[in-house]
Amino acid sequence: MTMRNGRTVRDLRRENRTAVLQRLYFDGPLSRFSLGPATGLSSGSVSNVVAELVAEGLVEEAGSVDSAGGRPRTLLRVSPDSGCMIGVDVGETRIRIELFDLTLTELARTERPLAVDSADPHDRYEVGVVVAHLREGIAEVLRTADVPAERLLGVGVGVPGIVARTPEDGAVVHGQTIGWDAVPLERLLRESVDLPASVPYWIDNGAKTLGQAEMWFGAGRGARSAVVVLFGSGVGACVVDDPMGPGRAIEWGHLTVRVRGRRCRCGAQGCLEAYAGAEALLERWREAGGEPPAGADEETALTAMLAAAYPAEPGTGPGTEPGTEPGADPGTAPRTEPDATALAVLAETAEYLGAGFADLINLFQPERILVGGWAGLQLGTRFLETVSGYAKQYALSYPAARVAIGMGTLGPDAVTVGAAILPLADFFARGGRRAETETVEEQPAWASTVRDREAH
Repeated sequence: MTMRNGRTVRDLRRENRTAVLQRLYFDGPLSRFSLGPATGLSSGSVSNVVAELVAEGLVEEAGSVDSAGGRPRTLLRVSPDSGCMIGVDVGETRIRIELFDLTLTELARTERPLAVDSADPHDRYEVGVVVAHLREGIAEVLRTADVPAERLLGVGVGVPGIVARTPEDGAVVHGQTIGWDAVPLERLLRESVDLPASVPYWIDNGAKTLGQAEMWFGAGRGARSAVVVLFGSGVGACVVDDPMGPGRAIEWGHLTVRVRGRRCRCGAQGCLEAYAGAEALLERWREAGGEPPAGADEETALTAMLAAAYPAEPGTGPGTEPGTEPGADPGTAPRTEPDATALAVLAETAEYLGAGFADLINLFQPERILVGGWAGLQLGTRFLETVSGYAKQYALSYPAARVAIGMGTLGPDAVTVGAAILPLADFFARGGRRAETETVEEQPAWASTVRDREAH
């Protein structure tokens, strides 16, 4: 049956299921009575939807609460065991693979290091090696948690680069900075990984998955719009203008900040990433006379640089001074002078990043800018204060006065959490039904748009 606005009864049923699942997921446990005002549905609709979801095992009882003058009200929640997702972060020094239940509680994880000692950094991303790591890692987490592959709602993968989609190959990765030219990653995974053909792959830019995680569970909650920055070996960003939406990955690191400037690893000159990414930051320190540890990976080298610049706060940037850790004698702790070269390079980097933040403020006028990624976490809040000062200095005053700049709160697992959210968000959009159980008529409206776009 089709309504006047073109929606069908199936559309309405799916939307009602989605509304109930999302409210239970983010605000539960809730009673049937509370679900009415929370979702805007009538009590009859709530009862019908809840009965369906309980019968399917997606929702379960979770205790009860007293009611005013009546029987206790039964609380409901999303059942953690009703499905699971895999999140993958194809990072700069390692591949992290995690298995989560439906409530994003971690069930198992594994990490596969990427070679960092090659003269050509593209070698660490050799496609066959990455696909093999994913094949073995996915099998390992399922085996460790003793979870059958049939329970998977999907596999989400965060990658560096631009992700396009074709009818023949699915997700295709254009990762110029890592030497990937139209890599048909989804097809390669389907051919290599031992999973049922019905398990969907959701492959997207790592900054986008980071943004998804921070908006759902981290520092972005409550904001209507945000830009989430991934600061690692390079820099990227995700622009979000719908808290529940997927956001848009933007190649922020490849904005030109200096005409005919330093050569970026993408091949162009003057990109922000050529000045502000951790790889470039360490290279500039070395060129200025600094001495990163020989043979160290970027994370270790950046730790050493921060220890040199802030000797009173070694290891991870802002922290405790030497000798103030438990059991230490402050009177005997050695104190050294800051490395002026490291400080100067960091100061210049902060200004470039601040100018880059100003571009984000002027272009998108977000409520919040949030910083994540391993390098962002190391540089921490003290460095961010300086960056924020430059951002306000370079940006237009009206949007600059209305943006809050801060750190993400989900730590190093944010990309894998966000990758796992990709199949979860699709599951919710389908009203809690797996893709293979729906007919074309029952699929959400956006699915037909995607099909039409890919067909052309």
